[in-house]
Amino acid sequence: MAAQPLTPADIETLTEALPLWSLVSGKLHREFRFADFSEAFGFMTRVALAAEALNHHPEWSNVWNRVVIELTTHDTGGLSNLDLALARRIDRLLG
Repeated sequence: MAAQPLTPADIETLTEALPLWSLVSGKLHREFRFADFSEAFGFMTRVALAAEALNHHPEWSNVWNRVVIELTTHDTGGLSNLDLALARRIDRLLG
């Protein structure tokens, strides 16, 4: 899937399409908390596989049971269809 920049109208509706995500500094942002490090790391592994399938990789960090993910498409200079697709896949991973 090729990266297509989102239009300003698309970006305005992102919080409706992805209610658990927020827009922070022009990026899709979400924080996750798990029972422990193993659960957080397992989640990150599943996200890594989804990201590889899309060839689109998150900016993320992990401290013990917390994972922070930010999505943006550097090639397009902002948000793209790939960010939306990866966010949806991440949400599906959690049920």
